[in-house]
Amino acid sequence: MLKKIKFKKPFLIAEIGINHNGSIDLAKKLIDLAKFYKFDAVKFQKRQPEISTPEDQKNVIRSTPWGDITYLEYKKKIEFSYREYKIIDKYCKKKNINWFCSAWDLESQGFLKKFSLKYNKIASAMLTNLKLLEEVAKEKKTTFISTGMSTIKDIQIATKIFKKYKCKFILMHCVSTYPCPIEDLNLNTILTLKKKFKCEIGYSGHETSVSPTLLAYFLGANYIERHITLDRSMWGTDQAASLSEPGIQHLTNILGKIHLVTGDGKKKILPNEKKMLNKFKYW
Repeated sequence: MLKKIKFKKPFLIAEIGINHNGSIDLAKKLIDLAKFYKFDAVKFQKRQPEISTPEDQKNVIRSTPWGDITYLEYKKKIEFSYREYKIIDKYCKKKNINWFCSAWDLESQGFLKKFSLKYNKIASAMLTNLKLLEEVAKEKKTTFISTGMSTIKDIQIATKIFKKYKCKFILMHCVSTYPCPIEDLNLNTILTLKKKFKCEIGYSGHETSVSPTLLAYFLGANYIERHITLDRSMWGTDQAASLSEPGIQHLTNILGKIHLVTGDGKKKILPNEKKMLNKFKYW
């Protein structure tokens, strides 16, 4: 027997990530953009570059806005300090929007404890970092777990840790390519995860368009995370996989109207329909 689908407003996360390019002023503008379009939270990424940068990548030369520098130096350039996160913390409180981070190493997770954050996030790349997962789960904060670059077995091991510590989690279907071609999105995985793990499901999208994210919501992803940017042509690895203001506006406008469009499912003749029927009825 088919059941009526009850849609609720999704929890919207604006992934600022590293799209601020190390600029606190740019970070504030992105927070403003998220707040204006009624996102529930903004998310950043926190790393200790010496720890989280693979050894074979540290000395690779990369062309950046700061010139040709090593990958390690580039990572340091875009990393916010405690002072800068204090500014972000104060600014988000002023704007009345939650903020949180995905930590990429144990030291960074410890760093985040300096702030009273409501949520934690496990980045796809960290899903098999079991020591990090243990530390996050011990905090017992609601945690979003992205599932890109992982197998069902990987996810089983990760969720077992969170269940062990009775830490609430949301699995976020994700494909970790930037941007992700639409033919690789595999949105039916949302149904697979829901059936397999019997938990709340979200979607962290890296596609360039809006429509797949909407479909993810209709498939049951009640938590939506999208990277945001002021300009998709800006320098940075994640800019092209992000939504700029037109895309953000399109996404949030539609999501905000879905409960109006779907209605209560009861078949009835509306007053205005009766007027139309009186115009057409000749018998």
